[in-house]
Parts: sequence; structure tokens; C-alpha cells
Amino acid sequence: MDVVSDAISAVRIGQPSSDRVRVGGRWCTRLAPYDGAGFHVVLEGSCWLLPDGGSPVVLGPGHAVLLPHGTGHVIADGPADAAAVKRAVPFEQLAGTMAAPAPEDGSGAVEMLCGKYRLDRSRSHPLMAELPELVHLPSREDAHPELRGAIGLLGRELERHRPGAGVAVPSLLDLLLVYMVRSWMEEARSGTWPAALGDPVAAAALRALHSDPAAPWTNERLAAEAGVSRPTLARRFTALVGRPPMAYLTWWRLNLAAALLRDTADPLSTVARQVGYGTPYALSHAFSREFGTTPGRYRAQAGAGRGASSDR
Repeated sequence: MDVVSDAISAVRIGQPSSDRVRVGGRWCTRLAPYDGAGFHVVLEGSCWLLPDGGSPVVLGPGHAVLLPHGTGHVIADGPADAAAVKRAVPFEQLAGTMAAPAPEDGSGAVEMLCGKYRLDRSRSHPLMAELPELVHLPSREDAHPELRGAIGLLGRELERHRPGAGVAVPSLLDLLLVYMVRSWMEEARSGTWPAALGDPVAAAALRALHSDPAAPWTNERLAAEAGVSRPTLARRFTALVGRPPMAYLTWWRLNLAAALLRDTADPLSTVARQVGYGTPYALSHAFSREFGTTPGRYRAQAGAGRGASSDR
């Protein structure tokens, strides 16, 4: 695994949900804040998106938008003033009624793929926490070919209703999330994690830790993996990532343990081995210090939370 894959896997739960919506005429809809990440892909036409507390964004064909922190927002056929926002219908109503019909000649029609990713934010990787409130990725021929390819595949799968679409669409939506995060990192002009993963020393060390977190890492071994001296590794890694290499490793191991406790029924001894702890007692002690609760209680609470989420 790599940092981006691990950062997404650590918070992703369940399957993404999506609606394909085709609207025309005058329309305005509101999506309430959500404990997850929202996304929109414009397949045809254009519209406006107004995030809560933010500036409006014009979306055209092939544009993708990710709202990684579940920010509430309005989508409309054009600039939405205060009066229009007050009249906005809930998105569920828009998706259910398909809004006003588009003109017969198709002019003015807007077709979108709108959806949500369920996220467990209790122990989010800082890379995901660093994402801005809104990531807007316009369609450009010279950028993000994988993202454009995924959007094209999604549009065709949803249009033709071919056999296997029930598996293909959720898988493509998962790919879409990866490509949107990756595209943001490629375009970011600032930020801790784009800088860290763009630095050859920090990136090499992070790849090594994430590829085998259970290995008996030391500063010396990690420095050799990155091809630098131990002081150089410590200085560059700490400056870019925000904590020393071994402190980051401990933190990541405990987050992996939390994910395994949440998502599997593996006994604590198995979880301990998978994340690099020699005994269940050693893991339990470190886990309780980090999370303020025992692994058993954490697993029970996580199970209760999953049940509540599945009921919504």
C-alpha cells in the first residue's frame, strides 16, 4: 500500500451511493451537510454550485467536484441569489422527480452524477483532513487523463444499464475518489502532504512504512531505505510530515489496528501481529494510551456505530 491508498482505505466504509439526475428549465436544489464526502460529475450541460460559506463555482461538461468534508451546498441552473437559495428543494426531491423537463431539443439540459462516500472520521489520516472544503477539477485535455477516463466509463455504464453494472458502478466510484484526491495533489500549490509526497526522502520513507508497517523498523533501517543518513531523514521527515518517523509509525500502526478492530472479527493477537506488536498486551497498552479506551470497547463502539449508519 501507499500513503494515498492507505489514507482513503482508513476512512472509507460501506459503498458509495449515487444518483444520475437529468434536469432542465429553472431549478435549484440544496444538499445538506453530510458526515462523509459528497461528489458531483457533470456529464452534460452546465450548472452552478454554491458551497456553504464559499464562492460559487461554474461546472461544465466533464467537470468533477469533491466535497471531502461533507459541506452543505446548493446546485442550480444559474447564479443563485438569496431568494433562490431559500426556494431550493431538497436534493432527494429533485432526484425523485427529475425536476422540470428539459426542452425537447435537449437545449439547456443538465445531466449529473451526484453521490456520497461514507467515511469514518474518527481517525482520519491527516492527508484526508488537509483536503480543502471543495476540490473543483475542470475537464482539460492536458490534465488528469485517468479521471477523465473514469468519468467517461461511469457515464457509459449508467447510460446503458449493461449486465454487471451493479459491480462496475461502485468500483468506478471508488476509482473516482482516488483519481480526485490524486488530481488535487498534482495541482496543489501548497499543503503538507503534497510537499511530503513530492520530497524524495520523505516519500521513500513513507512508502516503506506503509508497504510493511509491521516490519521491525528503526531509524537506521528506514534511513538506509531512503538512501540518506539518519539525521537527514529525521530532519526532513519531521519538517514535512510533522512528527518524527518512529512517532508516525506508531500512530499509523494504531490507526491500522483501529481499522482492523472496526472491520474484522480477528482476535486481538492476530491484530497485534498484523500491525507490528509482539503481544496483545503491548498493543492494548499502546492502544489505550492513544485512544483512551481498550481495544475491546473500541470494537464494540465501532460495531454499534456501523449499525446506526446502516439504518440511515
